[in-house]
Amino acid sequence: MDERAVSRQELIRQRRRGGFVGRRRELAVFEENFARRTDDASYQFLFHVHGTAGVGKTSLLRQWEATARRHGALTTLLGDEVHGVLEAMEAVSAQLLRQGFPLKGFDKLLATYHLRRHEAETAVPEQGREPGPGGASGPSIAGELVARAGMAGLGLVPGLGPIAGAVDPRQVAEGADRLRLALGARLRSREDVQLVLSPLQVLTPVFLADLAAVAGRTPWVVLFFDTYERTAPVLDEWLRDVLIAERYGPVPVSVQVVLCGQGRLAPRWWADSLELIAPVGLDLFSQEEARALLAARGVTREPVVDLVLRLSGRLPVLVDLLAQARPAHPDAVEDPSDTAVERFLKWEPDPRRRATALDCALPLYLDEDVFAVAVGDRAVPPERTAEEYGWLRGLSFVTDGAGRCRYHDVVRAAMLRVRRAQSPARWRTDQLRLADALRRWREVREGGRPGARELWKDPVWREHRLGEMYHMLCADPVAALAGALDTLVHACDPGGTAAHRAALTAERAGQDAGDPALAALGRTLREAADGEDGGGRVRVLTLLLGARELAGPSRVLAHVLRGREHRNSGQDARALADYDRALDLDPGALRAHYGRGTTHLLAGRYERALVDLTHFVERDPAAAHGWVERGRCLHHLGRDEEAVADLDRALLTTPEDPWALCFRGQAHLALGRTERAVADFDAAVARSPDDGSIRAWRGAAMHALGRYEEALAHLDRWLEERPRSVWGLAQRAGTLASLGRFEDALADLGTALELRPDAPWLLVRRGHLLRRTRRHPEALADFDAALALEPANAWARAGRGETLRCLGRTDRALAELDRAHALDPADPWILAWRGRLHRRTGNLGRALADLDGALALAPGSAWDVYERALVLRLTGRDADAELSRAADLFAREAASLGVHGGRSRGNLLVVLCALGAWQRAAEETTVFLSPGRPAWQIEEVLADLTDLRAAADPDPRRTGELAARLTAALG
Repeated sequence: MDERAVSRQELIRQRRRGGFVGRRRELAVFEENFARRTDDASYQFLFHVHGTAGVGKTSLLRQWEATARRHGALTTLLGDEVHGVLEAMEAVSAQLLRQGFPLKGFDKLLATYHLRRHEAETAVPEQGREPGPGGASGPSIAGELVARAGMAGLGLVPGLGPIAGAVDPRQVAEGADRLRLALGARLRSREDVQLVLSPLQVLTPVFLADLAAVAGRTPWVVLFFDTYERTAPVLDEWLRDVLIAERYGPVPVSVQVVLCGQGRLAPRWWADSLELIAPVGLDLFSQEEARALLAARGVTREPVVDLVLRLSGRLPVLVDLLAQARPAHPDAVEDPSDTAVERFLKWEPDPRRRATALDCALPLYLDEDVFAVAVGDRAVPPERTAEEYGWLRGLSFVTDGAGRCRYHDVVRAAMLRVRRAQSPARWRTDQLRLADALRRWREVREGGRPGARELWKDPVWREHRLGEMYHMLCADPVAALAGALDTLVHACDPGGTAAHRAALTAERAGQDAGDPALAALGRTLREAADGEDGGGRVRVLTLLLGARELAGPSRVLAHVLRGREHRNSGQDARALADYDRALDLDPGALRAHYGRGTTHLLAGRYERALVDLTHFVERDPAAAHGWVERGRCLHHLGRDEEAVADLDRALLTTPEDPWALCFRGQAHLALGRTERAVADFDAAVARSPDDGSIRAWRGAAMHALGRYEEALAHLDRWLEERPRSVWGLAQRAGTLASLGRFEDALADLGTALELRPDAPWLLVRRGHLLRRTRRHPEALADFDAALALEPANAWARAGRGETLRCLGRTDRALAELDRAHALDPADPWILAWRGRLHRRTGNLGRALADLDGALALAPGSAWDVYERALVLRLTGRDADAELSRAADLFAREAASLGVHGGRSRGNLLVVLCALGAWQRAAEETTVFLSPGRPAWQIEEVLADLTDLRAAADPDPRRTGELAARLTAALG
């Protein structure tokens, strides 16, 4: 015997349970699908139930859900409480968890996303514009792509009129690149940056993989989406990409999806997939279905049935509502009231319950606490509250779920109109009572927690705050508008869907209060807020700033928040205009000072940034992020001791912040404290081991220590993650040059210049490398190109002068070095080069003055000490002490660099020859000519020995012998 068989009476009870009648065809469509093989061409994985409000879509969905569970399916049901894709995935995960099937990987990654997003909220781009003296930065191609995506989010789409074209795409692209760097500067890894920048792209594949694993352990998984007309704007594209395009990975065919809403699916997303969707349209009850429902309720007398059908218009929810009273005579249906609601409630004999039903239409949702407040002075005794609330939940137009319930929209709207018309004064009193209760609950929820920005992320607190705003607006739309606008501004602060929720709540308040102006404002704000991007917040804030009712403090905050969004999208000028306006309204607005300071920092206007950031930290010394940003600003200004002090202070509060450690390491590196810089970089890497940005800076420190292979490994890893990083390419070029890999270094600089052809600092770097490899005409071309872009570039002038010296054009070389020194009188290298040229041309007094000046600026420069000794010898003075000092400096340098100390050993060899220490010179020559010594290092030593023999050689024969050994080694 079939164990699944049931008796006839049980079958009858099942079909009558819940009073569900009719819709046989629609029930069969879904039931029969479970009997098909998934490879059957008629098998359906995507249904769309559609119809006007009140036709019974939700009731049908409940029946379908019961059907699915009878077939062993796991089910989830989402309604219009979902305001975004992330919330939809989170809700599905939570419902599957309650059924014993958690999505563990997704839940873990979602928790990481919320944490990393919080960490990134105060981020400012780590790199700003690419380093280099003066050159304007430009966006990368990748940044252009990000920008175009971002422009759609900013509302730059057809139909928005004058906004379109108002934004420079290159500015947006530059901002997108900086935003990526900013997040890289604050988060732990490249994966975390991607997670915060593109949460849907990262989370969806994990969600689907977990869902597939669940589907493999159960016959079916059915995902129901009710009230889809409200959630479609935020879910359509994602669902299409998941179910049709499988953009994020495969979805098992045993996973079915049911969309249920009032309208048709949007052609934009579904027009090319309609043949894959099983449409199930619901309309008004037919005469037969309506009569069947009335019969099931015991309403069979023809005059009564005719009257009910006429009053209800065969709208299923209203047919059911009228049928529940079981009227036995037409007189029992007729009513002098000209409102449908009065007719609906006429058959409830208890006038208190009739009033309760009307009162409980006021809240957006109901639980026992809200029920008690809604009934007000008709409060029931505590011992009967649960009983009365249970009665209310059992009404046909009340939908129950997860401990809460809500009225059907059609019925609630009619009841609200009745309540407003019956007594406007009582309407206002009741709305204020509900608002006051929600305010008290909100304040209890706040406890001692800081800042409204964080509280907006608490769903319970947020619901109380929005509910309070809703009831205040319903009570008096005009008087409550300023407070509502304040709430809407604050909702734009935390990001996510808070602004969309707040706008939707204002729109509902306008509809329910019968205020067309408020409803229109709410609708405009909601449409502006659609999407989970910063552009939606910009649109909302712009609309709010156009409202004259927006109060002063809220107006200040609106400018600050819009400035933040403009800054993050690369619109520096607009950001600064907003911050300036905020400070015009309130000079003490700290967030405006911080935002304006970080925007100036981002744009390389360090002095102006320092003013705002100093103002911020002086008035909020506990804000660690303020000290971090001011420390970075001081580092850019060359005030590295002060930068270290600021970063020390930040690390007292946030010792685990890897980027505070990394920034301090950069300051130590600039101060020449390489070991301390490495310690900071090591600590930063330990806290964020996967962050390529931090490893790149550690590579720079390794380079300074002469540990070139380690430096190269870090920089290679950075460039694997960011192959278009101009800074990374230039840094690696320097390391490759130190390893003697000149062609590879030139290739990196060439790639960097393809990305940034207008960057003079890159041209200067390549020019010096070309000069060093004796490609003098090419070097001159690079220096000339750099000077065309930036005539005041001292290093380009100096490089041009040194190249001309190498070409024997002494007079022109000296003129260029004079101009370079005038541009940067504090650069020791320029003084040393000019001093060497003066020595070679016999101007020994000027040579000595230049070398003394260079050593005053850089006392540890061994080569400058050697050059000074040569000048002393040429002027007839004793130079042995200076030569011995130079030899000691080069020896220590060679020992510290180990296998990378070849150049230092070559320099030591030259100095020993000048000193006349021939035995040591011969020994050093043997060490220097160890196997594998690159030819370019040998050639450099030969050139320096030639220079020594021409200047002040103590023994030309001995020097010549050593030069012969070196020449022979070249083969």
